[in-house]
Amino acid sequence: MKARLADWLGKARQLESVIETRVEAASRPWSSTSRQPLEIVHAIVHRAGLEVQPAGRGQQVFPYTQLRVWLAAPTARERARLSAACDGPPSLQERIVERLTAAGCAIQSLPVKVSFVAEPKADWLEPGFHIEYARTTPAPAGSAGTRRLELIITHGTAERSSYTFTGTTVLLGRGSEVRDSRERLIRTNQVAFVERGGDVNRSVSRQHARIDHEPVSDTFRLHDEGASHGTSVIRDGRGLPVPRGRGLRLRSGDILVLGEARVRVKIHEPPGRSV
Repeated sequence: MKARLADWLGKARQLESVIETRVEAASRPWSSTSRQPLEIVHAIVHRAGLEVQPAGRGQQVFPYTQLRVWLAAPTARERARLSAACDGPPSLQERIVERLTAAGCAIQSLPVKVSFVAEPKADWLEPGFHIEYARTTPAPAGSAGTRRLELIITHGTAERSSYTFTGTTVLLGRGSEVRDSRERLIRTNQVAFVERGGDVNRSVSRQHARIDHEPVSDTFRLHDEGASHGTSVIRDGRGLPVPRGRGLRLRSGDILVLGEARVRVKIHEPPGRSV
């Protein structure tokens, strides 16, 4: 029995090696619809490995300290399959660390965060996935933890009157779940304005905006997601449009304008950090 199990595991590993070799040897972009989840995982590992750089005296270095991987998954089923492939074993993080170590890089720790979107963005270099690279520096003396983002609903009706988040992406829109015409889940809003909230709520698009946490600077950036009534910020009595693409960095006291709805921003410093 043990011999049969070992033989089966050996064949499974050989199959993975074949898939990995095919990914690396491909001379044309893959079609996202032709890739299986494990093939996408190997493509991500291969893409991360291309970032290895020479550091002199025959040494190699990976210049980043954390990765964020975005995966396109239009249905709940595809998201589940991709999640299972990323979780492993071995996990996506373990695979990337193994690849970088084999390339001669000394990796102490490499956090890899996986997030999902319904459709790939226009600026993605690969069909089906995108990698964001970040390099952090040690926190200065006296600092600790991460800032907390508090969002307080001041105009309009959401599922809650206030929300608090730490170090994550926050999706804002109308309805807690956004589905397509075939009832496939596209998006889950963390800040959800209720469907029957009158004219104010109807001015909020289902996929209105998002707030990204930038771990390097420990700041929050607001992005418009193509909302029909637009997204802006009121700061010190002035209206500031949210630039497409790069977004707008938020400050404590800002008021988010989502159509006719309003959301006040409070950013709380963690204990022990001097302001």
